[in-house]
Amino acid sequence: MWFELLILAIGLIYGYTRPGKEDLWGILRKGVIIGIVLGVIFAVLALILSPFLGAGLLAVSIVGGIGIFINIVILVIIFIIGVLIGDFLESAMKK
Repeated sequence: MWFELLILAIGLIYGYTRPGKEDLWGILRKGVIIGIVLGVIFAVLALILSPFLGAGLLAVSIVGGIGIFINIVILVIIFIIGVLIGDFLESAMKK
């Protein structure tokens, strides 16, 4: 919970300090790409290391990769909500 609030605060600061409206679709697209890349990397690492750790299941690494992807996308959405709030506050302060 604290980590999500930190991400929200960082998004709020990002949206407030950057002049103008932010490209929210661009931020979401980058977050999804980062999520996919990190999910695949960690799934491959889990697959490679699983025989040494005693869990030689392919499903474990696939589920782990999907879980990492979902978590990153959720964090990006929380960040975007913070950016929206920061953009709103920036426009309200200018008036």
